[in-house]
Parts: sequence; structure tokens; C-alpha cells
Amino acid sequence: MLGILDWGIGGISIYKLIKERRPEVSVVYFSDTGVTPYGKMSRVELVSRLNAVIGFLSSKGVTHLVIGCNAASTAIPFIDPQGLKIEGVIDPAVEITARLKPERLGLIGGRRTVVSGVYRRAFAQRGIAVKQRIAQPLSGLIESGDVSSPKLRQEAGHILRPLRNCSHILLACTHYPAIPNILSDLVSAETKFIDPASGVLNATSKWKIGSHGPDVLITTGDAEAMKRSADRAFGVKIGKVLKVNRIE
Repeated sequence: MLGILDWGIGGISIYKLIKERRPEVSVVYFSDTGVTPYGKMSRVELVSRLNAVIGFLSSKGVTHLVIGCNAASTAIPFIDPQGLKIEGVIDPAVEITARLKPERLGLIGGRRTVVSGVYRRAFAQRGIAVKQRIAQPLSGLIESGDVSSPKLRQEAGHILRPLRNCSHILLACTHYPAIPNILSDLVSAETKFIDPASGVLNATSKWKIGSHGPDVLITTGDAEAMKRSADRAFGVKIGKVLKVNRIE
């Protein structure tokens, strides 16, 4: 079975694309909003939490896992895969971006993602310079279901102003594809945004996974809030969400 792990609803953008392209695949989606945001954990805390969640998902029959969160993906070199095949979002994002040969590359992402330097180093190895901006407020607003407020637009404008003339801007957080029109309004007409979801799909296209019953959606947080935000942000209507309080 395929698992998708994210702190919140950002990974729903990947879930949506997978279900469009491979509707036969059974998915276990895990949202971990009941704990401290992954981007605010120390590396030790993050690795420990990811190892616990991976163990939980393995017990549910997951054999292949997409970590649909950039902050969590920075910790992949340090986690225990526990027999699972694991793919994050960073390597696929770098791969599809490099293929575009961007003349002036920008990037917006969470604080951990940007400060880690993981993208800067990966692009430098390919001879690509990148101008990065921390876009922390955007993910929190989108997670709450806000995809159109004046506050969201104001925050996005402040973040994107130094990047407005980039040829390409990589969306280094899976929440950001929820607001394409707002982002496009704040940059030059020639700027192209890069959503890593298609790169993740490419990277996992050869995984041998199929149908094992209906999808299962799990959260450690507020199940009703998850359903509302997934609908508002990505137009994905979720049915039942299983709430779990502890990961054994």
C-alpha cells in the first residue's frame, strides 16, 4: 500500500494528483497536526517523530511512503525506513526544476527548508543559483483553509516582492499550490511556478502498488478541520477521517 505523510494538508496536493493519474492505488494519508509543526521541531525530535509514524504506517500495511512535506524531507537521510520504500519531495523537485534550465530561479519555502540549505546545495551541484525566501506564514494560513484573504495576499506580496522577476519559482512547500492565482498576480507575467507534485509522481511511477481497499485518511489533529481545509485548499472532498491520539 502507498502511504503519504505530511504534518498537515499540504500532501493532499500530491494525493490529488496520484488519484487522478493512478486511481487504482490504495492510499493511507497521515496528517500529524496533533503535534508540534515539523518545521519547528529540533532535528532529534523530528527524526524521532518520523520514525514513530513510519512504524505506525508500516503496521497498517504501508509498504511505500511519500513524505509530502519539505521540512520532514530534510530529515530523510537520518530516519530509519523500517523496510519501507521512501521518497521525499526534495529530490524530485530538484530534478524537475533542473530539467527546465531556469535562468533566474527563485524558491519559497518554510524556515527549516530554506535554512537547511538542502536546495541551495543541490542546485549548486547542477550549476544553478537560487534566490530563496522564507514563506512561513503562508502554510499556516492555507492549513486553516484560508486561500483568499487580504492577509494571505499581503503576506504573499511581501514574500514574493524580491522574486518577482525570476524566470521560475519553486514552490518548496506542498501547501503553496493551493493559491496559484494569488501567487501569479504578484510576479511578472513571464514567471513560471514549479509544483514538485508531478516530480514526486514521476519518481514513484515504477513502484508496484495497487488496490487494497478504500483509501484511509488519518490525523492526530482535528478531523473536521482537516476535511474543511482540504476542500477549500485543493477541492478534495474527504469522507471519513480516522482520529488517532497516540502512535504506538
